[in-house]
Amino acid sequence: MIYIKQLLQEYRNEKAKVVKKAAILRFSGVGDQDVYNITAPFELAGKEVIAGRIESRDSEVSTVSLFEEVESNRWTLIADSIELSLQDPFYTRIDGQVILGGGEVVFLEDGTANWRTVFYHLATLSEAKKIFEGPWGMKDLRLKQLSSGEILVLTRPQGTKGGRGKIGATIVHTLSDLTIETITEAPLLSDQFCESEWGGGNEIHEIDGDIWVLGHIANFDDQGNRHYYAMVFCLERNQFAMTQAKIIAERNDFQQGPMKRPDLEDVVFSGGIHIYKDHIVLYAGISDAGAQKIKLENPFR
Repeated sequence: MIYIKQLLQEYRNEKAKVVKKAAILRFSGVGDQDVYNITAPFELAGKEVIAGRIESRDSEVSTVSLFEEVESNRWTLIADSIELSLQDPFYTRIDGQVILGGGEVVFLEDGTANWRTVFYHLATLSEAKKIFEGPWGMKDLRLKQLSSGEILVLTRPQGTKGGRGKIGATIVHTLSDLTIETITEAPLLSDQFCESEWGGGNEIHEIDGDIWVLGHIANFDDQGNRHYYAMVFCLERNQFAMTQAKIIAERNDFQQGPMKRPDLEDVVFSGGIHIYKDHIVLYAGISDAGAQKIKLENPFR
């Protein structure tokens, strides 16, 4: 089992030796709305794009659209871009096609909400075809086509099975094999979050035959404030176990910026990474009100 207190202590002991460089990403074309919880840049229809969550500061009703970089760290909304009623976008590629996903949230009359993860195939910058809807009550579903051709599925049940939120995993052979039943029956990874904390997978990478997951780990403090940290772990496939878990970034590593609410100030929500030989660049949502990127030591070496 892993604990934030221990991971954070290990991280802070190491990070003093490492120079980190963070940059604020600025977005235009959305009026006075915030753009946060972004993907890493990816190529679609000949353009390098970022998918971002667009939302007013005083609301959680959001849309996801695509942005292109017009100058260093400045991104603008692409004309006629997709506009999907989702939160927290992510992408993957399956059989060479771009699959974009996110959390679909329904706000109910009694003030509560329900959510699920929805996947779309993006053929162009303006066309999105829905291909799968996950079970209600589950965010952070993720897919990754492995070098074997199989598709790794990460789940994130809550409640009776997953408490505040734990990661499960299963393998399917094709997208057509993905079902609600397959997802809900996926076993939980061993050696993961304790009962008072939670987390989820954000992006899956296959590196030198190993499966690494970029994710987040989170908890509440005694005042009800949320604390989210960027983390990675290695998924031991034979036993479906979480190994080599480590925090790779916390809020203080980034530039100062706005927050949605005071209880969300200490939030880093992993979006995606670009991997280079000796370093990575992490793209993340910050304090539920902005987005930044940061250059980090390569945690997979």
